[in-house]
Amino acid sequence: MRGTKYLTFVAGLILASPTLALAGTDGPAHGMAMHGEVKYGPAFAHFDYVDPGAPKGGEDVRRAIGTFDSLNPFIIQGNPAAGIGLIYDTLTTSSADEAFTQYCLLCTTMEIPDNRSWVEYELRDDVVWHDGKPVTPADVIFSFNALREKGAPFYRFYYRDVTKVEQTGPNKVKFSFGDAQNPELPLIIGQLPILPAHYWKSRDIGKTTLDVPLGSGPYRISDVKVGRSLTLERVPEYWGRNHPVNIGRNNIDTLRFEYFRDPGVSRIALISGDLDRMRENSSKAWATEYTGTKPFLDGKLIMGEFPHQRTAPIQGFVFNLRRPLFADRDVRAALSLAFDFEWSNKNLFYDAYTRTDSFFDNSELGSRGLLAEAGSEEQEILERFRDKLPAEVFTKSYAPPATDGSGVRGVRSNLHKAAKLLDTAGWVIRDGKRVNAETGVPFQFEILLGSQTFERVALPFARNLDKLGIEAKVRLVDASQYRERTDNFDYDMISGIWGQSESPGNEQLEFWSSASSDRNGSRNLIGIADPVIDELIELVVTAPNRESLVQRTRALDRALIWGNYVIPHWHITTDRLVYWDRYGIPEIVPRGGVQLDTWWIEPDKDAAIHAYRGNR
Repeated sequence: MRGTKYLTFVAGLILASPTLALAGTDGPAHGMAMHGEVKYGPAFAHFDYVDPGAPKGGEDVRRAIGTFDSLNPFIIQGNPAAGIGLIYDTLTTSSADEAFTQYCLLCTTMEIPDNRSWVEYELRDDVVWHDGKPVTPADVIFSFNALREKGAPFYRFYYRDVTKVEQTGPNKVKFSFGDAQNPELPLIIGQLPILPAHYWKSRDIGKTTLDVPLGSGPYRISDVKVGRSLTLERVPEYWGRNHPVNIGRNNIDTLRFEYFRDPGVSRIALISGDLDRMRENSSKAWATEYTGTKPFLDGKLIMGEFPHQRTAPIQGFVFNLRRPLFADRDVRAALSLAFDFEWSNKNLFYDAYTRTDSFFDNSELGSRGLLAEAGSEEQEILERFRDKLPAEVFTKSYAPPATDGSGVRGVRSNLHKAAKLLDTAGWVIRDGKRVNAETGVPFQFEILLGSQTFERVALPFARNLDKLGIEAKVRLVDASQYRERTDNFDYDMISGIWGQSESPGNEQLEFWSSASSDRNGSRNLIGIADPVIDELIELVVTAPNRESLVQRTRALDRALIWGNYVIPHWHITTDRLVYWDRYGIPEIVPRGGVQLDTWWIEPDKDAAIHAYRGNR
């Protein structure tokens, strides 16, 4: 069932590993860890990072940016509404204080053999849809088949190695994986959203819809104003309200997602009291928009920073390799030299960020130092591909181009290096413009943006490119057009981002594999189609233990970062939230960062905030 060739080298390396033996569940179990033991035993009462006594109630108004025109979040067509995932349950759920562990939610037990060649779930007998009908194995089988056949490309990549799905008992469902060496698969099967077969029987899940869908989760949709707002209400009779994984979570009765075209307007709405809380991703806004306002000075509007230990996402200016202009790695390296992060950090970001230098930064998964110093499995793997990888993989320690942050003078040295690379690559200066030496075609491209926030980053970058004789036009489009163009890879360069986990696996196939490079709607925004990268991804997916996963991920990281596929941006190791002082917040922040679904509304605080807002 593999979408790419399972090469002899990969199979040989896995079979040669002395630690191939994987941990199963030793019979039916309540949870399963990717590597090692689960933290929470079968009789656990709740996760450590919640307050089990958190009260229920209140209304929470949150922001969403752009628009929505669909209530179907499972396909690439349309713009799905924010928060809609809260109406659905999954077979299992993860904890935020472990690298990758799944605990039963819709199931009572899950069983996995030591070779992880199948997983069998026994469903709970008290699970019902919001219309009162029971959730059955038929719903699970329908969901899997429907999403893999008609859902977004993500589902096909994620579940490509499933060879059979069958009902094996009155309340049991079994997923078989054939000969696939994919130890992560039993866990990610549990993340499958389960849909009601009886509801979708007369509807096409492959199409957008504004009909209110049926779910089984903690919330249901109570009001829809297309493109403006979506309101969810907590289901009082929710079947899973007393489940250990849900204790202390989903505490707020009503969640309303208000849409804004512009993030700046949403900040005004927050300060004025029309929104209750939001994450703040703009360092400029964090530094300048809130501290001088009356609600902040009065102690009613809180700016909270919550540390996390998550693997940093890889964000950067993305080269679309489907464009011949960016086919040459040295050309991509030259353009990277024109991005002055240090100046941007100083002048735009208030020195809030750290430059990203890995596809798996802020974690043990990222490659560091010289390969010769890394040793072990990482070096062994990459040596096998020595003649197919950039020489720098073996001779240099990666660091993105840097400047002194002073601006024009500071970046001059880098631009000089970039000009030499471009000249050597056949892009020369004629009449002040960079052109192809053979054809005379000018070097020009478009930087497509979907957020006004990034204009202030892209425009200085474009000015530096202009000094090289390159014309880079910055174009801002609305959310719908941006999604349509990115889904169809209709761009030269964008500002892209990929979230990374502490346990990378099958999602890497959609990010960087040849199979995903020509599939519209995939997350292979770069268009990487490299057999070496494919093999390195396979090694990550099939890692037999945590130590091997780390080594294999570092090998993949080193190949990706030296491919010059993106111009790396930056990251931060805290979650920044701005919120009105009306919430109760658990004392423990797990390694995964702040968990908003564990917050609750304190009645006394809420009354005081309502009174304060009313008197302004």
